[in-house]
Amino acid sequence: MRVLGIDPGVATIGFGVVDIQRGMHRLVQYGVITTPPGIPLSRRLLQIAQDMAELLERFRPDEAAVEELFFTKNITTGIAVAHGRGVILLEVERSGCPVFEYTPMQVKQAVAGYGKAEKRQVMLMTQRLLHMQSIPRPDDAADALAIALCHGRSATSLMNTERVFDPKKYDTR
Repeated sequence: MRVLGIDPGVATIGFGVVDIQRGMHRLVQYGVITTPPGIPLSRRLLQIAQDMAELLERFRPDEAAVEELFFTKNITTGIAVAHGRGVILLEVERSGCPVFEYTPMQVKQAVAGYGKAEKRQVMLMTQRLLHMQSIPRPDDAADALAIALCHGRSATSLMNTERVFDPKKYDTR
């Protein structure tokens, strides 16, 4: 299964593409989408939409995972990020790729084993799980890889009954 992990934003959007099969994780690509400061929000959102469409076309993920918003201090920044996140969700949905959403705590739990893990712990575990020489940079890309890993671990869990038991396969009518 190929997973596209996305750390939403407006100025910088992290992305990470990971192939996951039978508990094994293989890094495909990671990076960031950036939009120039000083241009209208509407133009930035258009660029995000175009870049997301290009990513989805290029990597053809089986599923996408997007981090849910969490902000406590600057509501103005949070609103701008919410606009970017909405455009991202729209483009993923438009592509036909199933999209899943995870809270920061769920990502930390899945990757580091502790929902309140420090950012560095999550980054180190991401590096280890993907057999990388160094911690992925920038932070937005590292976060996107962690989101992809979170989904891969959740998607292959035996507790995920939607994937384990498909009633259509066992319909005896």
